[in-house]
Amino acid sequence: MKHSASLLYSFVLLVLDFLALVIAFSLAFIIRVKLDDRPLIEPITAGTYIAVVAVLLSFWLLIYALFGLYQSRVFENRFKEALMLLIGSFIGILFLIGAEYVLNRPIFPARLVTVYGFLFAFLLTLLFRTVARAVRRTLFRYGIGINEVLIIGSTPITAELAHALSNKHIGFSVVGIVTDEPTKYAHIQSRHHFSSFEEAIEKLKNYDINTIVQTELYTKQDKNDEILNYAQENHIAYRFVPGNNRLFVGSIEVSLFEGIPTVAVHQTALTGWGRVVKRLFDLLFGAILVILVSPILLITWLFLATVGGGKPIYRQTRMSRFDTKIGLYKFRTHKTEYSGGLTPEQVFEKMGKPELAKKYRDNGDFLENDPRISKIGRILRKTSIDELPQLLNVLKGDLSLVGPRPLIPQEMNLFKKKNVILSVKPGVTGLAVVSGRKNIPFEERRKLDMYYAQNWSFWLDIVILLKTAVQVVARVFSGKSD
Repeated sequence: MKHSASLLYSFVLLVLDFLALVIAFSLAFIIRVKLDDRPLIEPITAGTYIAVVAVLLSFWLLIYALFGLYQSRVFENRFKEALMLLIGSFIGILFLIGAEYVLNRPIFPARLVTVYGFLFAFLLTLLFRTVARAVRRTLFRYGIGINEVLIIGSTPITAELAHALSNKHIGFSVVGIVTDEPTKYAHIQSRHHFSSFEEAIEKLKNYDINTIVQTELYTKQDKNDEILNYAQENHIAYRFVPGNNRLFVGSIEVSLFEGIPTVAVHQTALTGWGRVVKRLFDLLFGAILVILVSPILLITWLFLATVGGGKPIYRQTRMSRFDTKIGLYKFRTHKTEYSGGLTPEQVFEKMGKPELAKKYRDNGDFLENDPRISKIGRILRKTSIDELPQLLNVLKGDLSLVGPRPLIPQEMNLFKKKNVILSVKPGVTGLAVVSGRKNIPFEERRKLDMYYAQNWSFWLDIVILLKTAVQVVARVFSGKSD
């Protein structure tokens, strides 16, 4: 398409990555060879080292490219970009070490040069890209590199899309809206409103339209063809939003069905080998985590058994995949008198505060200073230790490490599309947890669970696990509890 700002930015990232890598391995050489008095494995001159490494770094950039680091779907997502940089840098350093073996000639004067090179490569490429992103957003605010969008349609998606594109820092600007109800969309931020596509084309001659988005298809196919042909003839990117947009949420597969092109929509993206890979990852990583936290599990169990009184671990009935009921393990955080499988409504009624039950449910199953929680329970919740026994559920196959929130049977009637959420196993952590936990509305959390079920990917699981670890550490040091 004729809008080349994104392509130019990709090229800038390529140049910056190469500079960052050259600087990284130069620093690695200086620190180990020039500033460290220890003997070297091979006496390699700085000129020879830089010349060979600079050539091999072109393959490092190819590795980055294979990980999509020069595509907008990656560099527009900070966390994903950082993760891909880390993985790409690790594979890149393995490539350099392998090249030294294949070429049968020394490249690095000492082993620590590779370690320093890897660390500096990741940190400097991340730093350079962060600066590039800041500069790019500054240019967006001045109208430089903006993608001009023309929206065609009169559906609710039209207003939603126009509002989403109104922030200039993302690099888009709605130049016009074509609708047969111009007064209905007059409040939408846009430079112009038109009643027909012909009128829009005539009056937008002086504008450089980069993208056309059609939010509804006309009943007359000729009008749809006119828009598509105009986009193709003028090298403009074209997108359309299907009328039944919910149909295209999930795993989409385009294939020939008896010679006819068809679009197959699966209820969840977690099918076939994806389920196998996810289960193997749960078993492997879950077993590692159980081993690592086993001292914490043992100490907590002994303390609750001897000091706390009552059963240290309780099982709560939750719903898993395909409407299967499971017993969810958790360390007891409630006071002894409020344990025993009572519902929140029953407990609050018992303590003479039935009004708290409604407040608890309205706030998404959360209550500030919940009177049911013991002092030790607050510590367990703040550190998420109370949820560690769920790792046993993961090994049993009841849960996954990542998934939607495990639902209690009483909540099933609150969901319009509960079968979609129950098409995958619930998780110890999930997208809703790392997106705001108790700080987002109940309905929004359910939408996030739906999104996860329909758009699962292995990389999404990795991102959620990393974000969960960061949030737990931050919560512990901040002193806040759930």
